[in-house]
Amino acid sequence: MLTETLKGEVDVTIGIAVIGAGYWGPNLVRNAQATPGLRLEYLCDLDEARARKVLGDYSTVRTSSSLDEVLADPAVDAVAVATPAATHLPVAMAALRAGKHVLVEKPLAANYADGRKLVDEAERRGLTLMLDHTFVYTPVVQHLRELIRSGGIGTVQYLDSVRINLGLVQPDVDVLWDLAPHDLSIFTAILPDDVVPIAVSAHGSDPIGAGRACVAHLTIELSGGAMAHVHVNWLSPTKIRTFVVGGSTRTVVWDDTNPAQRLSIYDRGVDKADPQTLPEDRRAQAIVSYRSGDMVAPALPEREALRAMMAEFADAIAVGRRPLTDGRSGLRVLSLLEAASASLAHGGAFMPVLEDSELMEVSA
Repeated sequence: MLTETLKGEVDVTIGIAVIGAGYWGPNLVRNAQATPGLRLEYLCDLDEARARKVLGDYSTVRTSSSLDEVLADPAVDAVAVATPAATHLPVAMAALRAGKHVLVEKPLAANYADGRKLVDEAERRGLTLMLDHTFVYTPVVQHLRELIRSGGIGTVQYLDSVRINLGLVQPDVDVLWDLAPHDLSIFTAILPDDVVPIAVSAHGSDPIGAGRACVAHLTIELSGGAMAHVHVNWLSPTKIRTFVVGGSTRTVVWDDTNPAQRLSIYDRGVDKADPQTLPEDRRAQAIVSYRSGDMVAPALPEREALRAMMAEFADAIAVGRRPLTDGRSGLRVLSLLEAASASLAHGGAFMPVLEDSELMEVSA
């Protein structure tokens, strides 16, 4: 919506409604209210009393239990969907068909086919469809993206991520669908365009009899011979959040539980030996040489990733550009999750991942 500033200049203020006042909705409310360019109009929830409780007694933001009412209001330009994954398709689709830009909590939809419907609809209508892949907007991941995609660690050789804690066992999804989207969205954000997933193998266990995998390991074959590994776990008494990216020239270690030094860049590694540089009596045995250099810990700002994500949503709408975590990135994550589920069902066999060219055709 166009408004006039005090100086008479035309500015863009985007009216937004948050759909869902449960676990994640209040975080979206708080950051929408703090983001320049956004104007929070509604908090919508089937339990309107819960929505009013989130907003407090003195808020001027309206509450509603009716999605139709919210979508019919011309003051609402965009919606942020924070409802269960099974409802993402009907809620987001209704918003798109009402001409609203849409931000969706991960995952994009309950399955790839539903996610593709949303991407196609947004493309047909020229609307912004964005994923709330919050970790992508942390200063650490933004730094990693620039470093890796600029060739700062050389050729990517491997990625290894551990995301474990004593977590809430979800009633409708396994641990892969609950936790792995964070890591998979990071992979898609930081990897160079020519490094893409080819196949996925997944192994999981349910030692507490929850009826779904509570501990899982995911292995992803990447083009160029690289490999990625993800370990997710609801049952660990300790919280571990580590992420390692090994390159041909440098290795990066991210420890998200260490605020004093979240990121460490090591100029250390293993190189294939050049026999011609070694003494003649060692040439036959030498396979590799070891490189030992400095470690650098970049000084990174501490800022709320969700605030940066909301700012990206507002700017993408205002400028008319694709956001960093657009619908296509959500489809990439869904394609990996579906391949992982298929692998679990087939005893850990490698399952092919939808090729990036096919994803491109979705929005062509």
